[in-house]
Amino acid sequence: MSATHMETTPATRLSRTVTLAVILGCQLMMVLDTSIVTTALPHLERELGFNSTTLSWVQNSYALAFGGLLLLGARIGDLLGRRRVFMVGVGVFTFASLLAGVAFNAEVMIGARVLQGAASAFAIPATLALLVQTFPQPGERSQAISIYSAVIGAGGSVGIIVGGVFTDLLSWRWGLLINVPIGIVVLLLSPRFLPETGRVKGSVDIAGALTVTAGMSALVYGLVNAGEAGWGNLTTIVSLAAAVLMLLAFVLVERHAERPITPLRLFKDMTRSGAYIIRILIVGAMFSTFYFLSQYLQNVLGFSAFAAGIAYIPLTLLFFLMVYAIKPLSALLGKPALLVASLVIAGLGMLWLSSIGPGTAYFPDVLLPLIVLGIGQGTAIILLTEFGMSGVAPADNGAASGLVNTAHQLGGSIGLALLTVVFAGSGGTAQGMAGAEAYGAVFTSATWFYALAVPCAALIYLAQRRAAGNASATRP
Repeated sequence: MSATHMETTPATRLSRTVTLAVILGCQLMMVLDTSIVTTALPHLERELGFNSTTLSWVQNSYALAFGGLLLLGARIGDLLGRRRVFMVGVGVFTFASLLAGVAFNAEVMIGARVLQGAASAFAIPATLALLVQTFPQPGERSQAISIYSAVIGAGGSVGIIVGGVFTDLLSWRWGLLINVPIGIVVLLLSPRFLPETGRVKGSVDIAGALTVTAGMSALVYGLVNAGEAGWGNLTTIVSLAAAVLMLLAFVLVERHAERPITPLRLFKDMTRSGAYIIRILIVGAMFSTFYFLSQYLQNVLGFSAFAAGIAYIPLTLLFFLMVYAIKPLSALLGKPALLVASLVIAGLGMLWLSSIGPGTAYFPDVLLPLIVLGIGQGTAIILLTEFGMSGVAPADNGAASGLVNTAHQLGGSIGLALLTVVFAGSGGTAQGMAGAEAYGAVFTSATWFYALAVPCAALIYLAQRRAAGNASATRP
């Protein structure tokens, strides 16, 4: 029986479908935890003894551990085997979710969230690398990456929906405890359906691991602190300065390391580098929108946590529907041109959302802009994931996956920090209370993220055109 025939047998297709489901289950579980407690924060404040200063660390502690350890987690997966590291990460995340779900005070909750973030940093980079390995054929891989990207893009809104439903109908604790059965199922299926990768010979790049972990952690911490205390705060300045020094040291170390934790050659390709930068920008805009819009719906429009969650369903559906539109649209326009168009559309949606005022109603003033945002952002995230992994050698899949997810996580931290400062400067409070004008100012500022992303996408378009022209010129 030929290899080609074997690849198309029903048993093989079923196996790959289950593999994709396992990977997506893990990815969704961990991505949605960045936002699942957003609608439940007032309940956590009352029940666990948080105050207005410490409450934000329910989210920030997860982001800090996740963002700080992602590149290290990617390299460990290359060295020890991606399935092995994936399963350890899922196991620890499942335990940490149980701990967070039964937390009886603020300290236990923060500790559990840190553990969740660290576990995600080791499991998440392996997911995209395993997906690329499972679907080697370009057509299958493109479709799998599209679905994977939709899950990443929709994870924040899914978290708000799930969190809002559980908070109002049962308890905020179930938003965290739901991870436990999902994690157990993923662990049971992983040995059977996930491929293992061989271990890469070599040791951990200790200097690279220390500098990148310290640098990323200081950067995320500094951005988080800036959102709370301002850019002139001494802690913010020291943290960001330390981040710059550590990341510069990381680059110097990686230039001379025999087996670098993040090969710098991954940044030489303009398409990949541009995809990372654009991802930081648009995730920063969108993650902040999830955060502030959920507060706007509750604090200004008077929605319950449940209703605020349900309000995100149209946006979430569009993220997934764009999976089916991406292939015909790409064939019509080409992927680089489609990326430019999708960012313009998303920017227009955000600009429309920024027009909210005291007399705003959910329909049409919020719903219709969210639909436009969903179309543009959903398309862009799919393309950016594919561009971020384009042309990567198999040995670098883990590192490239780590960079895609690092850009995603870093974008959320940067965006939330910047727009929290905007919110506070427009009259917002730490509890999210403000008039409609303060939320409008946030969405206006978020529109500029897309304005910066569009020229970056145009550079990718030009680079791809140039590469295609060069390829045509060299053909006999």
